[in-house]
Amino acid sequence: MTDLLSRLFVKNYKDTKNPDVRLAYGMFAGIVGIVCNIILFLFKLTAGFVTSSVSIMADAINNLSDAGSSIVTLAGFKLASKPADTQHPYGHGRIEYISGFIVSGLIVIMGFELFRTSLVKVIHPEPLEFSVVSIVILVGSIFVKLWMSSFNRKLGNRVDSAAMKATSIDSLSDCISTTVVLAGVIFTQATGINIDGIAGVIVALFVMYAGFGAAKDTLQPLLGQPPEREFVEEIEKLLLEDEHIIGMHDLVVHNYGPGRVFVSAHAEVPSNLDMMMAHDVIDMAERRIGKKMGCFITIHMDPVVIDDEIINELKQMVVDIVNEVSSELSIHDFRTVRGPYLTNLIFDILVPYGFKMSDEEVVHTIQKKITDQHSNCQAVIHVDKQMY
Repeated sequence: MTDLLSRLFVKNYKDTKNPDVRLAYGMFAGIVGIVCNIILFLFKLTAGFVTSSVSIMADAINNLSDAGSSIVTLAGFKLASKPADTQHPYGHGRIEYISGFIVSGLIVIMGFELFRTSLVKVIHPEPLEFSVVSIVILVGSIFVKLWMSSFNRKLGNRVDSAAMKATSIDSLSDCISTTVVLAGVIFTQATGINIDGIAGVIVALFVMYAGFGAAKDTLQPLLGQPPEREFVEEIEKLLLEDEHIIGMHDLVVHNYGPGRVFVSAHAEVPSNLDMMMAHDVIDMAERRIGKKMGCFITIHMDPVVIDDEIINELKQMVVDIVNEVSSELSIHDFRTVRGPYLTNLIFDILVPYGFKMSDEEVVHTIQKKITDQHSNCQAVIHVDKQMY
């Protein structure tokens, strides 16, 4: 059904890399969320008044807040689609993450208010009026929210939207909340024991938990999370398509919002390759990757000596020593400076975050092993951290 609606309401719906198509998805999802949540709010509010149930009315208010969240999401998409300008040369894409965080904050605040109201009902319970219509409304609401969760999850994955994914999580938590409310109403009717306030407290806790989870998901891109493994692998695959490029390292990805991803990388080329040829190779790689991945990429050229037997032997010695210390370590940018009595082995070593040894211990250990094995060599090591 999601695909059918996408075809009907989103022009060129398959072209998700297109900013206009992505904006259309955001507007479409926002409008669907507003309409569905307002309808659910009106039906549940009616049911709450009929039964005098605080948990049903709390669930209704939760749907009203969801409608407000959809408005924020819709506004976020609209603002995020604004083109780059002199004040914001990287575009406005991160506004979408901010809108997702605002949605998360609204969810948490609403959950706290529901918790406070329900706690009062636990202390001072009021009799409930059973209504078949209310049961039907709650059951229907669960199915609508399940569909909305699936709808927003699919669209969120399709256009890589943190705000839509947060909305999907919120809808799923609403399903759980409404199920608890429904169970509370049925239990109270069957046993005569009024647990309406307790059900409301449980609903509120679910709402707050979902809000904190969504906040975490939308904050990660703002704080600077690593790129997806699939993205890195595709970049490397496209870079190495040219036979003149023999390696890649120092990949850095800055995400300024969907469609505004900036990438830099170092590409290794043979040192004996003609300079003009090497420049063309790098230029073509930038164009190839930028077009295929929809990103802005700058590639630094690193010349690598591949036809010097002595340098190759020294490099292999260093690689073996590094692997002996740990298979998690790797080196790049290896070069040598030879003197009459001493040879400096200069290279970068990639040490993962959370490694069992400190950076200083890694450097000292490798330097000692190199000197022990080859007394005429000393290592000049720069520590790198992996950004993906």
